[in-house]
Amino acid sequence: MNLPKYDVLPDETKHIYEFVSEGKKGCIYKMVKFQETNLINVYNLGFGDENPITGEIDDKIVSDNGDMEKVLATVISIIYVFTEEFPDKWVYITGSSPTRTRLYRIIIMKYLSIVESDFTLRCWQNGEWKDFYPNINCQGFVLKRKNNK
Repeated sequence: MNLPKYDVLPDETKHIYEFVSEGKKGCIYKMVKFQETNLINVYNLGFGDENPITGEIDDKIVSDNGDMEKVLATVISIIYVFTEEFPDKWVYITGSSPTRTRLYRIIIMKYLSIVESDFTLRCWQNGEWKDFYPNINCQGFVLKRKNNK
């Protein structure tokens, strides 16, 4: 995807990435964190504003900085970096609310041909993993980088 995005700073493990959103409310520090789950080779993608006191992700806050597309393009670019570094890992994505999960589904559908060419994509629906189809409600998604080399 050739969309405008922010410069990203990864940590040495390539599991935590930071960037700065610049918009109508000024500079807001963002963080993306890939955390192991209880499922083998599945990592949860955590994303949100960086809490200035704890240094942790606040995924409940609504920044409304006027740069949502650039922020989401940055997160997508981070997923590409992570899955390039760890191609055998699945990335689990869900929103902190049904509204945010729906937003992620809309983004996936908008770029579905690119997503499907680069990733295997599955949908969590009613307690089981299913193939992803546009316009079905999912509680979450997993994706894994395809070996396109």
